[in-house]
Amino acid sequence: MYSNKKIFQVAYPIVLTLIAQNVINVTDTAFLGRVSEVALGASAIGGVFYIAIFYIGFGFSQGAQIMIGRRNGERNYAAIGPIFNNALLFNFVLAALIFLACYFTMPALMRSLVHSDKIYEATVEFLNWRLFGLFFAFLNVIFRAFFVGITRTRVLTVSAIVTAITNIILDYLLIFGKFGFPEWGIAGAAIASTLAELASLIYLVLVTLKMKDKEVFNLFKFDKFDFQAIGKILNLSIFIMFQYFISITTWFLFFVFIERLGERSLAITNIGRSLYILLIIPSSALSTTVNTLVSNMIGEGHKEKVVSFVHKSMLITALLLLPIMLFTNQFPELLARIYTNNLELIAASVPTLRVISISMLFCGVSGVLFNAVSGTGNTRSAFVLELIVLVFYTGYAYYTAIVLGTSVEIVWYSEFVYWGLLGILSYWCLRKGNWQKKEI
Repeated sequence: MYSNKKIFQVAYPIVLTLIAQNVINVTDTAFLGRVSEVALGASAIGGVFYIAIFYIGFGFSQGAQIMIGRRNGERNYAAIGPIFNNALLFNFVLAALIFLACYFTMPALMRSLVHSDKIYEATVEFLNWRLFGLFFAFLNVIFRAFFVGITRTRVLTVSAIVTAITNIILDYLLIFGKFGFPEWGIAGAAIASTLAELASLIYLVLVTLKMKDKEVFNLFKFDKFDFQAIGKILNLSIFIMFQYFISITTWFLFFVFIERLGERSLAITNIGRSLYILLIIPSSALSTTVNTLVSNMIGEGHKEKVVSFVHKSMLITALLLLPIMLFTNQFPELLARIYTNNLELIAASVPTLRVISISMLFCGVSGVLFNAVSGTGNTRSAFVLELIVLVFYTGYAYYTAIVLGTSVEIVWYSEFVYWGLLGILSYWCLRKGNWQKKEI
């Protein structure tokens, strides 16, 4: 079994990566929170819509990551290149197709879902620029899959820092129109995020080209489009792609439901979303680590150690999240001030932030379990589990927001429904043991 030291050697660069990546989310939300509540709310709907599409490409990269991790565990390094090379080509083509589909259908879709005219107009303005980032983001995640799969995650830390610094500078210049730049508001946030993803991609390409053992992995050898290699990745990733897309689309619907409660409720939810994603970084990093180490462990022939390793990872995650949960619960106003200086909005956000603080623990433990299921290669079961859970999650959110029209913090209790059920079903799937017969 992997030691605590090994777990943290892989996890801590991912933590730093996620922190830097989430600077985009935090910076956009914090700056736009000082523009208007409409901009804050619109960036929530536009941002989650973008993330839902992004996760299609990210889901494909997860299949590649599992395969790269398995080949790395087997020490079959020469087989890693074809996976990486063809994944890059496939994700670029996928980004182009999705971009075209969204470009022509997005305005009409938003008009049918968003109730407020102001929120609708700002959301479309945001997405008209943000969707260009798909080309860079879809390639970035393949590089991420490679470096996580071979457990060299330090490169990703610098990449994320490049992304974060670029985004902070451009956000400041383009949202507020500083130093002679135009004051573009919400469009400026979208442009800044897109260019930050481009900066990250340029860095990752340069670093990978300079790798001393690049030839050992057979990287960047694009002789032909290998449909067999793509098919093998898709066999693993297709269910992850659907799973992520459906999951984030359901979260998008959550924001649409909240929007019916009013512009302030949507602004509160965006603050909650941004803080939530930021505070669960330790558990997200450990979940990613568990995914790749489980795959490596199975590749090394140690299937019998997987369940005990997952138990250990769950305990580590809970211990890391407990102090964060307590701090958030006790000082929600302090954290809300990161995003807005509107005292009424800060006070209105407190109940929701307290709900989020407790749900983080459920998220962390269940996230480890669910990623362990995916790491075994049993992605079909992971997809089915997610689908079952999302039916209950969506039903609760719809009933509390649309039917009852209750307060925003009550709607946020849906997180307990989601993570509680997902954790129970994932643990059952791991204990059942059918994944031990899975070959990839």
